[in-house]
This record gives sequence, C-alpha cells and structure tokens, in this order.
Amino acid sequence: MMQVRIAGLSLDATTHQPVLLLAPIDDDGGMPPHRALPIWIGHAEASAILLALQGVEPPRPMTHDLLKAAIEAAGHVVSRVEVTRVEEGTFFAALVLRGEEREIAIDARPSDSIALAVRCGCPVYVNETVFGDSAVEITEVDEDAEVERFRDFLDHVDPADFQS
Repeated sequence: MMQVRIAGLSLDATTHQPVLLLAPIDDDGGMPPHRALPIWIGHAEASAILLALQGVEPPRPMTHDLLKAAIEAAGHVVSRVEVTRVEEGTFFAALVLRGEEREIAIDARPSDSIALAVRCGCPVYVNETVFGDSAVEITEVDEDAEVERFRDFLDHVDPADFQS
C-alpha cells in the first residue's frame, strides 16, 4: 500500500461528474504530482469532501459527520482508508477501524471513505498495483481555479438533473 493525498477535486469536462485525484504523499516534495489516480465520484460525496477540506462546519451533521460520531460512540476510531482494488472500472475501498481489542475492515466506496478520512484526519492508502494500473499522467493544475469552478457548479446544479 502507498500513502496518498488528495491532489485535486475537479469536474470531468465531458460528463461534468466530479473526479477526485489521489497522488502519492512523497511525490516530489510539494511539487505538482506527475501521476495521480482519478476516481469519478458522486456530487454529494464531492461536496462533502470539499466542505471538509475547507473546514466548513455545517449547522447540522452531514452523513459523514454522523458516521464519524457513530464510530466513535461505538468505541472505535477510523485508523486509515485503503483503496484496495478496481473491477471493471469500479474502485473498492475499506474503512479500517481500530477498537480497544481489535482492528476491523469494512467494505466501503472510496468516495465515502475519503469524505470520512478528511473528517477524521486519518491517512489514505492505495494498493500499489491499483495505482500503477489506473493512475494517469497529469499536468500542473490551478487548484484554486478548479475548486472555484466546482463550487460554481454546486451552486447552480439542479437536483432534477440527477433523477433518472
């Protein structure tokens, strides 16, 4: 497993679906990453990740805040998130919880897991084979412009757009 960081959160120019970019922690010591793992995620999860990254405290707990509180109330902590595999383009992850007597892994979507990881301050890891097979070369991105573009999209999206 390799430890990663959120290198970016953007919108796919074609589908307008949010894309989370994960890059290795030790990638060039602060320089823009050369390779990143893109994971297409839902709008709600992208919003939850963005709000947590910006330190925004909602007036009422969001789903990921509730999950964090429930895990802690049960006497556990989220020790790490692991993106474990990809099957037919779908990524799989595990929430690794540590309790007083044992550690358990719970199957979860990467987007929910990372939204929780940001809130808990725990590390995120990706299976090295998954990263090697699925990462893409990236160029320098103006992160502030991308965040602003995504925020503008969230401000103007119509919930009816997501109904099938």
